[in-house]
Amino acid sequence: MIRTRAVHWRRRAVLALPGVWVLGVLMWGLLAPHGTQVVQLLAAAPVIACAGSGRRQCVILAGLCALFALTPFGPATRLDPALRAGTCCAVVAVAAASYAVTRRRRGLVRDLERAREIADTAQRLLLRPLPPRLDGMTLAGGHLSVSEGTLVGGDLYEALATQHGVRVVIGDVRGHGFTAIATVAAVLGSFREAAHDEPELADVLRRLERALHRHLGERAAAEERGDRGERGAKDPKDRPHGEEFVTILLLEVSADGVVMALNCGHPWPYRLSGSPGRRARAAPVGRGDPLPPLGLFPLPPRLPVARLTRLHCGDALVLHTDGAEDARDAAGAFFPLARVLGEAAADTGPIVPAAVVERVQTALLRHTGGHLSDDIALLVLRNDRQRVPSPSPAARLARSGSRPRRQGAAP
Repeated sequence: MIRTRAVHWRRRAVLALPGVWVLGVLMWGLLAPHGTQVVQLLAAAPVIACAGSGRRQCVILAGLCALFALTPFGPATRLDPALRAGTCCAVVAVAAASYAVTRRRRGLVRDLERAREIADTAQRLLLRPLPPRLDGMTLAGGHLSVSEGTLVGGDLYEALATQHGVRVVIGDVRGHGFTAIATVAAVLGSFREAAHDEPELADVLRRLERALHRHLGERAAAEERGDRGERGAKDPKDRPHGEEFVTILLLEVSADGVVMALNCGHPWPYRLSGSPGRRARAAPVGRGDPLPPLGLFPLPPRLPVARLTRLHCGDALVLHTDGAEDARDAAGAFFPLARVLGEAAADTGPIVPAAVVERVQTALLRHTGGHLSDDIALLVLRNDRQRVPSPSPAARLARSGSRPRRQGAAP
């Protein structure tokens, strides 16, 4: 509410600037020594209106105020008629030019706002918001892009509830900007289909690899056709497509909380323990060296699907891209992600994924001073599934419709 009022008063102040300028010129002319001519400054009123508010009505009103100030009264009575006529012509010319500029600018602003709205919608469809709950799990995600004006950069994440369990992917495309966004679209589109179609996690990763290679090949062919049409074919050594890759962390969370993982050059996640009566803490999970990132080398014939951890009720898993741990402050110190995660989990009592994401993003921006060197993605999953105790023998017999036999009774 306070911010809205401040914006309202700023707008009113901007609208009043041309009038203040006209009054200031008149007062200057009254107080100036005899012979000082400042009335020519009235021609600047329409320009100030155009630069301040950008409204055509304000430009016209500023021009009328400037012309009205030239009527023969007060300091205007001392003006030479030729000077007054020349000033009037200057005011009219400047007002007309400002009107044309304002009209053109407002049209461009409308087109820009429409294009930005379309771009925001497309980016949100690409990196769509995560559902707050998914198959007994609470989720929250966040993304910080280094490219100004974009919601999506070179990072990607998605979580889907499938018949094979909750499947999650997080990745980081080499580079950022619009070229990386196209690669993100190819990888995410493949994952959203393969996660439901493939029963094995390894087959999902192979689908992602094929989609990436197909996307890079099509883009290279399109650029080669364009180069031939303009300057002739490029040398294959000059094309950077062979150096493009995507780091991928692929997870599958089963109904009992067991997390299986495939890692292709991506940072391992952190586990936040949120058991009742115990202080929450952050600990890294994942052992061994990951596979190379997708796009650098072909995947091996056998993929080592690892049992990453087991999430009990209340535990959370924090997935992140390398931009979070590699962020530095002005002195060159790395961002202490593990400590911030532990503090965020401890301060919220029961782990709240959205609060953890917000806390980490705020700490990242404070640590870097708002100057990010890489895109940063965070994804937090909390297991809310209650473990159902196994039924006793008597309960199993009762459900089956039979009674236990007494000792010594005949079968």
